[in-house]
Amino acid sequence: MPAQLDLSKLSVTQFAERFRGEMIPLSNTFSYFCASVPMSEEDLKEYLEEPVAALPPAIAGALPKISILLVPYLERGDGHEKRKTAPPAADYVSIERPPEGRLSPYTQLKLGDETVLAFALKDQEVAEYHYRFYHLLATLMADHWTDDVETRYIRILRDELSADVHGEVDEPSWRLKQAMRRSQNVRNGKAFREYARQSFADTLTLYLHGICCDIDVDTGPRQLPSRNLRKRLMLLEELFPPPQGYAVFPEQLEA
Repeated sequence: MPAQLDLSKLSVTQFAERFRGEMIPLSNTFSYFCASVPMSEEDLKEYLEEPVAALPPAIAGALPKISILLVPYLERGDGHEKRKTAPPAADYVSIERPPEGRLSPYTQLKLGDETVLAFALKDQEVAEYHYRFYHLLATLMADHWTDDVETRYIRILRDELSADVHGEVDEPSWRLKQAMRRSQNVRNGKAFREYARQSFADTLTLYLHGICCDIDVDTGPRQLPSRNLRKRLMLLEELFPPPQGYAVFPEQLEA
């Protein structure tokens, strides 16, 4: 990135438009531009090449064109936490660390027919970056899941609800599950659809992250029992087989 470039007033949208012609292709789906610290070959593998290579072909083929921006910091335009009830103000690219309360780890936007994912790299752990990367991709898949995927995943959820299975994969789906249980119609209606979509996104995030990286599932009172989690992951493995040479479960690595 040129040293004289002034990022002080560039929103993420303006930044993406400005460097659209300098994006470096990673695959038919992904391209990237790095405006953060210089990336070594090892950094390039860790942040970009390996996470993209680990994606199941069925998912890589279903995603829209995605541009990845790696920047030093992202600053929230309004200085407040993003809310679902109102459109967030534009995030800005920043060289200096923003004040507390204005720091944003990532943002997502549309630019024509492309989806732009911007990540702040400074003061961020690689493992957290991987999680956010896969969570954004999983959310895109949940927004446009096919009838077959939706039907089969919801069948598993209904079986879990019938058996009064406790817990979920991540905090967002856990909260929606509790809200759904408090509603009058547990298995149908808006509350169930919102929960099902979030549950799919959270579970798919874990599935994708687990293909790429050696991760541990946190245990706790809110965690889905391992037998139910395994059943979900087995379904995702059937729907979205991992690339050749990648494994989903530990025993596959041993084999």
